[in-house]
Amino acid sequence: MRHSQILLGRYLAVVLFTAIGLGTYGCGDSATVNPEVTLASLTVSPGTLQPGFSGGTTQYSVELTSNTTTVTITAQAAVSGDTVSIDGEPRNSHTVALGDPGSTTPVSIVVSESGTNSRTYTVLLKRAALAGNNSLQGLTVSPGTPPIVFNENTLTYTVDVASTVESVAVTPTLQDSAATMTVKKGNGQAEAATSGQPKTITLNPAGQSTLITIEVTALNQTKKSYTILVNRGGLSSINNLQSLTVTLNASSPNLITNFDPNTQTYPVNVASTVTSVRVRPTLPENSNASMSLRVNSGQPSNINSGDTQIITLGQPDTNTFINIIVTAQNGTPKTYIVAVDRAPSNDNNLSALSVRVGTVAQTLSPSPFNRNTTTYTVDVASNVTSVTVSATKADQNAAIAIASATIPNGSVTVPAGTATGEAPVTLGGLGSETPVSVTVTPQIGNPKTYSLTITRLSSNNNLSALSVTAGTEAQALSPTFAPSTSAYTVNVATEVTEVTVSATKDDPDAVMGIGSVTAAAGTASGQAIITLNGAGEDTTASITVTAQNGTVRNPPYTITVKRPAPAAPPTPEAPATAPDLTTESDSGVQGIPESFTDNRTNVLTPSFTVAPPAAGETASLYVGIGTNPREKVATSFDQATNTLTMTNPLPSEGEYDITVTSTVTNSAGVESLQSPALTVTIDNGAPGAPTPPGS
Repeated sequence: MRHSQILLGRYLAVVLFTAIGLGTYGCGDSATVNPEVTLASLTVSPGTLQPGFSGGTTQYSVELTSNTTTVTITAQAAVSGDTVSIDGEPRNSHTVALGDPGSTTPVSIVVSESGTNSRTYTVLLKRAALAGNNSLQGLTVSPGTPPIVFNENTLTYTVDVASTVESVAVTPTLQDSAATMTVKKGNGQAEAATSGQPKTITLNPAGQSTLITIEVTALNQTKKSYTILVNRGGLSSINNLQSLTVTLNASSPNLITNFDPNTQTYPVNVASTVTSVRVRPTLPENSNASMSLRVNSGQPSNINSGDTQIITLGQPDTNTFINIIVTAQNGTPKTYIVAVDRAPSNDNNLSALSVRVGTVAQTLSPSPFNRNTTTYTVDVASNVTSVTVSATKADQNAAIAIASATIPNGSVTVPAGTATGEAPVTLGGLGSETPVSVTVTPQIGNPKTYSLTITRLSSNNNLSALSVTAGTEAQALSPTFAPSTSAYTVNVATEVTEVTVSATKDDPDAVMGIGSVTAAAGTASGQAIITLNGAGEDTTASITVTAQNGTVRNPPYTITVKRPAPAAPPTPEAPATAPDLTTESDSGVQGIPESFTDNRTNVLTPSFTVAPPAAGETASLYVGIGTNPREKVATSFDQATNTLTMTNPLPSEGEYDITVTSTVTNSAGVESLQSPALTVTIDNGAPGAPTPPGS
């Protein structure tokens, strides 16, 4: 049903638009908004929308009295099912609290279709300021001649009275009955006055003037003073200036070089950089005249003779009219005019340039901003998609254009008279640079362009690939590589002494370090040769990755290379049987066959039969004398008989026992445990025993 309504609405809109043409509404803001998403009604109570409500008009204002504190806004969508939000909350009616008197409260009303197409209406609620009426409705002085011709904007009056008049009645009447006022004589004490009621003022002695001041205070506390000069007989008519100086500062020369009391107008030209002048008018002595000063069409203010007044000038290429009104004692005025012409400005500088993300200012480089530096860069975080560029002119009368391809309509123009301009800038993708230009066009002279490059820095500090090779052979990572996994192990053979670690950055603009090797921004991959620790020791290689925005991966990637120790050769089996004394050595005691005893001999280098050694094994003999530990002894081996014969003779003294064992040693040099032991008695004292060698 919604689709049908949209098609019908579009058809009717096209027909109606064709029928009425563009004459009435032109190309207003409603042409840029989806015509199907609109409000049927919008009201503010109390208050009246300006202009009157129309579904295609999105900007309204409402004028409210100063005593209005809240209003109720009610909005109804044109299409059933569309939603209405007021100030960000889904609702059709909302009571809005207003700001202080004199403030404007904006309210946003959004009508949307299922959260897709939408239209925003804005209502500016303008609460009137507190009454600022500090004017009089009427003012009379009795007696006094001539009678006062009152005007609310004329602040100074003069009346004459006879020398015999000692007091006058002053009657001020307020325009706003809620305002208040005081009346005072000269520098005396101010006294409250009632609107429309006379106030009696005692005059100074005859021949003198009496200054009466009526000060009116409006509800908003602004003040206005009316003065009456009452001349009591014998009054002076002198209303000339004695001198008039206009200077730029306390030590500069007078810009008026041709002053004449009878000349009342003086033109003065100053440079565009001059923002104020110092004016010093002086009255002749004993003139009893008074002075007031008015700038352009502003209110006059009383000044004293010889006092310096600092006058703020208008913008460059404007005139400032300084009026000095001299009023004689008898009330006759004369006005001197100083017309200050401030030259046009050729100032094409900015006084400030900033980039914000939301409300947070970003750092310019170079920093701080300098009006004479025209090229800047700003780096922002990877999650920032838009920024606000703000520029302030040094001279408000210059014009600014903030331009970028991603600014709506290409640029934002800040006309003369507006100090600061802002532009929303949409940024490109990660690592991209978005250029922005700010051109300042002065009143006269050449424009000046500031260039700003905003870089959206990547926070990617991951790897996309990681591998280890030993020579040309790839080594397996454990676990399998994944960008989010930091720690890995690799097992290599014992004989491997170095490996090559290769890594690829996920973001080529990151900086990577593998050991002492660095892969700079713009280089996608890098590799380093890692020398391994000794066999049996682990070696750890670290890969650091620093993102474009300076974020360092923590923890870094690590590879622990495990190089095992060499395998220990196997230990041979110990001989299963004890050595056996050979028959040649075990022949009993020589010459006494009848006393032959097994394992008893007088041979000091006996031979022993051992179990046949396996291929590659070598047999050895261990001998212990008496209770001494067995030690390996030098022997010769007869492979044919598997016989070990001691090379060095045993001791020849007395009779003693020896224990004999054998071992085998394999080709790797690993020796077996000892065999079971054989005990042999060495009998060196038997008759006919051979003489031991070396005795």
